[in-house]
Amino acid sequence: MIRKFLQYIDLRNEIEDYDKIHDEIIKGITFKGTNLWILVFAIIVASVGLNTNSTAVVIGAMLISPLMGPINGMGYSLATYDFVLFRKAISNFGFAVATSLLTSTLYFLLSPVSTAYSELLARTSPTIYDVIIALFGGLAGIVAVSSKLKGNVIPGVAIATALMPPLCTAGYGLASGQYSFFLGAFYLFTINTVFIAISSLIASRIFRFPITMEVDALRKRKINRWITAVILITVLPSFYFGYLLVQNEKFAENANRFIGNVTIVGGSYLIKSDVNPAKRQLTLVYGGNTLSNEDKKDIKLRLKDFDLTGAECEIEQGFSSNIQELSETQQLKNKLNATINSLNKTKIKVDSLRSIPQQGQQMYNEIKPLFPQIKSCAFAISKVFGEQINDSSEVRMIVFSVEPGSMSDTEQQKVKNWLKARLGKEHVNAYFVEDIKVKSDSTLNSN
Repeated sequence: MIRKFLQYIDLRNEIEDYDKIHDEIIKGITFKGTNLWILVFAIIVASVGLNTNSTAVVIGAMLISPLMGPINGMGYSLATYDFVLFRKAISNFGFAVATSLLTSTLYFLLSPVSTAYSELLARTSPTIYDVIIALFGGLAGIVAVSSKLKGNVIPGVAIATALMPPLCTAGYGLASGQYSFFLGAFYLFTINTVFIAISSLIASRIFRFPITMEVDALRKRKINRWITAVILITVLPSFYFGYLLVQNEKFAENANRFIGNVTIVGGSYLIKSDVNPAKRQLTLVYGGNTLSNEDKKDIKLRLKDFDLTGAECEIEQGFSSNIQELSETQQLKNKLNATINSLNKTKIKVDSLRSIPQQGQQMYNEIKPLFPQIKSCAFAISKVFGEQINDSSEVRMIVFSVEPGSMSDTEQQKVKNWLKARLGKEHVNAYFVEDIKVKSDSTLNSN
């Protein structure tokens, strides 16, 4: 059974001829002509995809990217101790990386869109999980290169290991001056590069590719130490970032459970919440009844029940619907309205009083051409008081100063009729004064 199982997983019968594998790897290392232009086009496509937050476009750029070639070449050359090929792979790879960074940086400098969408942000925080993806993706890639049955593995490896997007994100960081973006993205690219090369080295040794030159044991140990150092330098930060990722995910999960427990507190309900795992912060916005200090204290005490001790919890009041507060607000509003109405009435009265002298002047100007003997006019509005008289009754009084004996009774009656028509009032008291004597008309009764 064991023998059958080993035969089932054995790859040796499917391995391509070593010379063909060697030729294919050398062909992938070269970066000039076709490969160079394909690389530039792939970089531009990936940059546009990241810039417009299009996952489909980013995947398309991964598929046409030729960056896997020199990385496989580095691992293969180390496994076979072909240092000439290793130097060529390193040189071409460095040229490809420099070309990619230059192209993506120029694109983002010229692009009018500068927003960092999720496709860009996803490439700035590598973790140990990216190491695992690069290692096993690289193993799939070198197995596909070495096998007679390549199938569609190479495109899948290109998508999984994602060499192109981190380089473009690094270019975005350079173009926008956000060096944290550059460092995070370039570190992700370094992880992918190193572990694809390591997986290529491992597979090459498992498949026992022919060694091109004899190397003494001392030099082999030295090479192995360098490989180990590079692996450790590359992988150790990813453990730390992976730990932070796990802690942040744990904090977010606990925070969401906590938020579900404090949705309604003392007649107030949660209308908005925000969780910031990186800063260990929660922001809760409540509506409804105003939360008292005791309510807020009770909410914060519940943090320890959900493993959130030490987290910063900020509680805000969105809007309040307390009946007492609404009643007080309505009362205040009514008082303000009453005050405003009172002021308006007072203003109307003041304006009316101020206009009385102007009305007397207008009447004098109008009647003077008709009766030149009138020398002056006084006009007033007064209240009328009496036992059977409404206290709101008013009377209009007009006093004309005339030359002695200059106006007959008929003329005075004409003036009185004119006043009734002019003022639109039936009850008007008119007086005609000759020098210091006042002649009153009792036919116009006061109201």
